[in-house]
Amino acid sequence: MSATTYGSYTISTDPGRLDVARSHHWLSTDAYWAIGRSREAHDRAVAGSLNFGAYVTSTGEMAGYARVVTDHAVFAYLCDVYVDRPARGNGLGTALVAAVRDHLVPLGVRRILLTTDDAHGVYEKAGFRAVENPGDWLVLPLRSSLPATP
Repeated sequence: MSATTYGSYTISTDPGRLDVARSHHWLSTDAYWAIGRSREAHDRAVAGSLNFGAYVTSTGEMAGYARVVTDHAVFAYLCDVYVDRPARGNGLGTALVAAVRDHLVPLGVRRILLTTDDAHGVYEKAGFRAVENPGDWLVLPLRSSLPATP
């Protein structure tokens, strides 16, 4: 487990502090990439991931969330980054992403990948940049029909 502070917030990987119901509500109702996500799917995603919560230090209330799919050695995929609307605008999102980065660097992780439609600036402040050779990357979209196997 790791923890760091940012202003009046504590950012922690302690699974005992995580408010899974709250993170599910945020994502399934207000995050364009997860609208309608079922609680069951969210619970499975949380269980299989490294989770970061941002908490108001004085009350313990969760104000932000980030999830990382990682092998804790060479690969990480950052996803489901969300800051509660009343807590936005003070750098908490950037601090949350920086806490993820700072947690993974000592493990030897070579890359942290992510995708975003609208928050490039938040991630760029933490050192993220566009993929240099996007033609090197491939994706297998499982939500659409797959081609027949040869």
